[in-house]
Amino acid sequence: MTDRRVRSAVLGDTTGIPLHGILTDLPFGAWWMAIFLDFFKDDGSRQAAKRLVALGVVGAVPTALTGWAHWTTKDRPIQRVGVVHAAVNATAVVVYLASWTARQRGRHKFGIRLARAGAVLLLVSGFLGGHLSSGRTASQGQ
Repeated sequence: MTDRRVRSAVLGDTTGIPLHGILTDLPFGAWWMAIFLDFFKDDGSRQAAKRLVALGVVGAVPTALTGWAHWTTKDRPIQRVGVVHAAVNATAVVVYLASWTARQRGRHKFGIRLARAGAVLLLVSGFLGGHLSSGRTASQGQ
């Protein structure tokens, strides 16, 4: 019974929105806010940006897990897009982790450049994720 409830919540049976779609707001929002704060040179903004980058990396874990659970319900052609989406996301997480590490070591400008590269990856992944969540199946769009 509990497994059924968890699956129902993850897949969004009661809300109509899969949990993955909701959880993406945490890393996505944290990372974009860090990029905004990177435009300011004061120490407070730098510290906040570093913390937001870390929050995004941590938040990416449950987001990825719920994405995987949702991915298992898709048909094979859409799963292929999901694999690319996951690979781009994983790359973005590694880039943001490197950004956090650079910032932690006092290499703030390098951390900013890495975060901006991560943002490009997020945009690509977001388009792929939008395709996945659009409700398309293998028979549509042909």
